Amino acid sequence: MNRNIETFIGCESEYEDSKIVIFGAPFDSTTSFRPGTRFASKVMRSESFGVETYSPYQDKDLEDINVFDGGDLELCFGSPKKALDAIEKFAAEIVKDNKIPCMIGGEHLVTLGTVKAVVKKFPDLHVIHFDAHADLRDDYLGEKLSHATVMHRVWELTGDNKIFQFGIRSGEREEFTWAKDHVITNKFDFTNLNHAIEVLKGKPVYLSIDLDILDPSVFPGTGTPEAGGVTFKELLKAIIDVSKLNIVGCDVNELSPIYDQSGSSTATACKILRELLLAIYK
Repeated sequence: MNRNIETFIGCESEYEDSKIVIFGAPFDSTTSFRPGTRFASKVMRSESFGVETYSPYQDKDLEDINVFDGGDLELCFGSPKKALDAIEKFAAEIVKDNKIPCMIGGEHLVTLGTVKAVVKKFPDLHVIHFDAHADLRDDYLGEKLSHATVMHRVWELTGDNKIFQFGIRSGEREEFTWAKDHVITNKFDFTNLNHAIEVLKGKPVYLSIDLDILDPSVFPGTGTPEAGGVTFKELLKAIIDVSKLNIVGCDVNELSPIYDQSGSSTATACKILRELLLAIYK
């Protein structure tokens, strides 16, 4: 008999053989509206067996690639800094072994931990950010470490004009004003994505996908739904297009399974993760 270990479907390879390592960051302590993303990675593993390993979109199969599922990290819910330190430490091991970390959030703040690990190996790191929200506040209610400030903290690591945002349709006026001088924000959809891909050829790229970029009619299971989002097929095409670049790290975050009892949001998140893994695997 074998031990009963639940992994994301098709991700049962050994660590040594794998080029991509997925892991969960079940943290949502700074969520400003509706919490619940801490349950995403566990639920996605369980529900992933409702989708196939084969992608008819890409004619690829998870059974044909090597992906290791490192499970969920045990994170300190009372301290964002301690949680981020734990994420960074785990991701740093993956990066050190020349593998691609692929994190399942969690609220969007968890991105900062993995980016901290990746940027140490790739100082010229650029970030592609899919999201409904700008996440560019310098602080939220006086707190520097928040899901509403994560991209401002990432900017402090990368510098000006290395963060390319797409799908943004929510934020304070000050965020959009600040963005004009420091990041490249594309509002509402994926307009100009092809131009960004041309600019980023040959550069190390981190891809961060906040699933609330999807329209709530497609993806209601998230903490802060925003009307006016993209479709599943538009997001899928964007992921496949971006995968042409040198992706050195990535994440998928902000699924809150409890807000969609039908399970369709979780199924969508599982499908996005499947397509992402197949697209970036080289």
